[in-house]
Amino acid sequence: MTRKPFILQNPSVLIVLAVLAVFTLAVTLLSQAYGTGALPTSTVKVLGKTLCLALAAVAMDLVWGYLGILSLGQMAFFALGGYMIGQWLMYARTEVIVAEALAQNPIPPTPQELRDGVTNQIFGVVGSADLPLVWSFAHSLSLQLMLVLAVPGLLALVFGWLAFRSRVNGVYLSILTQAMTLALALWLFQNDSGFRGNNGLSGLQNIPGLDDVSQARLSVWFLWASAGTLGLFYVLAAWLVSGKFGSVIRAIRDDETRVRFLGYPVEGFKLVVFTLAAMITAVAGALYYPQAGIINPAEMMPIASIYLAVWVAIGGRGRLYGAVIGAVVVSLLSSWFTGGRAPSVHLPGYVVNWVDWWQVALGLSFVLVTLFAPKGIAGIFDRIGGLARPRRHGRDLGPDQGALQEREAKA
Repeated sequence: MTRKPFILQNPSVLIVLAVLAVFTLAVTLLSQAYGTGALPTSTVKVLGKTLCLALAAVAMDLVWGYLGILSLGQMAFFALGGYMIGQWLMYARTEVIVAEALAQNPIPPTPQELRDGVTNQIFGVVGSADLPLVWSFAHSLSLQLMLVLAVPGLLALVFGWLAFRSRVNGVYLSILTQAMTLALALWLFQNDSGFRGNNGLSGLQNIPGLDDVSQARLSVWFLWASAGTLGLFYVLAAWLVSGKFGSVIRAIRDDETRVRFLGYPVEGFKLVVFTLAAMITAVAGALYYPQAGIINPAEMMPIASIYLAVWVAIGGRGRLYGAVIGAVVVSLLSSWFTGGRAPSVHLPGYVVNWVDWWQVALGLSFVLVTLFAPKGIAGIFDRIGGLARPRRHGRDLGPDQGALQEREAKA
């Protein structure tokens, strides 16, 4: 009997890829660079950044929805990916500017003079005259791209190894991830961290070597890159959770002790998923911040990771397409409400300004979804598509009339 390909066994993956392709084509045809111009460049950038946030939500769903670890530090990896690519963007761009300025001198500049000029331009704002050690590879795009994966991946590997081998679980592990994120953010706020402190990295929308390319065209290129990366990692995540590996991590989520007694290396599975999710989130950040144009330590404060968890919960935890839906819907609504485009609500004696009340509405929606719709928005699509779990009845496995087996059958 011929086994069906993975894609055909998972029609939801095909649907997500098809919707993503149609969305990307539609935005391209409506853009100012390649289409009618109905969508301004700023809107195309918002849509491209939204796809990056959807990719981060997919990684969050792997860790929380399938493995059961509520990580409140995912946006730390997101920001680290942005910092790694931002170093090259800022260094290469500054190098071009300094080289053009020094070319006016009667004597050509030496490599050391060029290096000193770049250092003064980047770090003069924080009172430093030396290039920090963490910028040693900023001149090389290929090395910085490797660091996009290596730095967040190594941080997740070390943190996960220390936490998982100590068998820290539940809310205590969530607090640890939050503490890690806060400590990293506070360190980056310092001027001597090597990342320009509170000033962060700016001018990232100016891509070196592409000075003649308009921002309208660059925004569409980044949209294509964001959509392609989201589709690629979505397929990878769906493949991971659909086989035996996915069954094991879901079992760890539901009953870690039993899985350990069955002989599975629980800590190893946790470490693989946690590290992989960190690297996926870092890739999302590396695509996001060149579209945003600036990154600073405030981007990785714990509240950002809490927002990411809210998106996944509203979209539907434990369903990859739910994570994508939640991130896209909530982030676009957030841009609309906080951008001042939502009309104010006039009540007797009071005016509801959504710029001030949006976070309250978001928190209330999270509470309502948790209480009354734990499957989130994805639960609606489950009902439409007839994807409800089959009705099964567990069999008694011992002398007591096992309510436990019956509960497992309904889960």
